[in-house]
Amino acid sequence: MAANGRRVAIIDGVRTPFARAFTVYKKTHPAELGRMAVNELLDRTGIDLEEIDGVVFGNTIAPIAGPNVAREIQFRTGIPRSAAAHTVQMYCASGARAIVDGAHEILRGDADVIVAGGVDSVSGIRALFSEQLTDALNKASKAKSLGERVRAFKNIRPKHLAPQVPGIDEPTTGLSMGQSADKLAKELGITRHDQDEWAMTSHSRAAKATKEGRLAKEIVPALVAPKFDAPVEGDTDIRSDSTMEKLGSLKPVFDRRYGTVTAGNASPLTDGGAAVLLMEAEKAKALGMKIKGYFRAYGQAGLDLAKEPLLMGPAYATPIALERAGMKLSDIDYIEMHEAFAASVLAAVRSFESAKFATEKLGKASAIGKVDLEAMNANGGSIAIGHPFGATGARLVMTLLNEMERRKVSTGMATMCAAGGLGLSLIVERE
Repeated sequence: MAANGRRVAIIDGVRTPFARAFTVYKKTHPAELGRMAVNELLDRTGIDLEEIDGVVFGNTIAPIAGPNVAREIQFRTGIPRSAAAHTVQMYCASGARAIVDGAHEILRGDADVIVAGGVDSVSGIRALFSEQLTDALNKASKAKSLGERVRAFKNIRPKHLAPQVPGIDEPTTGLSMGQSADKLAKELGITRHDQDEWAMTSHSRAAKATKEGRLAKEIVPALVAPKFDAPVEGDTDIRSDSTMEKLGSLKPVFDRRYGTVTAGNASPLTDGGAAVLLMEAEKAKALGMKIKGYFRAYGQAGLDLAKEPLLMGPAYATPIALERAGMKLSDIDYIEMHEAFAASVLAAVRSFESAKFATEKLGKASAIGKVDLEAMNANGGSIAIGHPFGATGARLVMTLLNEMERRKVSTGMATMCAAGGLGLSLIVERE
């Protein structure tokens, strides 16, 4: 609660099914994925659209046509054009950071109702032209005659025509996320068996949650172009038949000789969108809204990549969030942790429980706390469900609140690592 007495209520959340990149959503603009989630959210909550003060969305892969994807989503819905919209970029934590931004607007008194969320389409990544070809194309576009257009390309050589293949390497380290996960596993002694075991747990839990309808609660079926005749009704990457034998048969992807990270124990490249409705608590009650939970605190951290493994963000962000909330990890009833890789999950859990880590890295006298793995990611995680970079943070918060409601518990935390050596943890509560 802010000093002015304001409190942020989280009313509900909706997402599209998450689908493997370059499959069912390959021709779907990310703003369209966001539109599906937002429109369903507005329908489910019944909010008067004139009450909405702003739209905040996380996005990592900015579409060339409409990089402020929050505004493009707004244009495709009935939300008044007079409401402002902005897009947040914090890599894999973007969707959660959008919720934090929206909550801050409400706590400051700058807004009462915010639609927050995240969206990404890996399928929408486009190859880049070389600098030389780009310059030539720019000159040609300004040419006033055919001769000038031809001369614009006079210095272009075959090598300049080769596109830059899209990738998700870290600009600072030059390593891909998978290579960083392999490095993390080696440094902390996380075995291939342990990673495969966690991946199997993720798939089996997600398959069970899907069968029992728990994940369906947060999903709106998606109709996609061009035919709009075959709805995508659920997440497409969950493997109900996953076994240790099948996972063990997969070869390492990044370090092919010594690595332990495979396509089976890493989150897949994914497309999807998610949206959450935030409201000032007293206004929500006055409007008769059913409240799922309340924003309590958050913490974020950045790591020095020359000294720390890239994917350790949760271990540094979580103590900050707990301190701001006036809580200990043992006060948290349930956790949703982003599964970028099985190695990153296991690294975070072990760091939480390590007194040595707390002393040497955090300057604290005791460990952050022990994690009950039965009270974490009970419906599977990003390894099975998928990971649209900008949307995952929002997905974690809605899954967290739904599971807290099912378990009838009062406190929960969503925590995630992000590219660039970042981490974000967000604490919510129920009355």
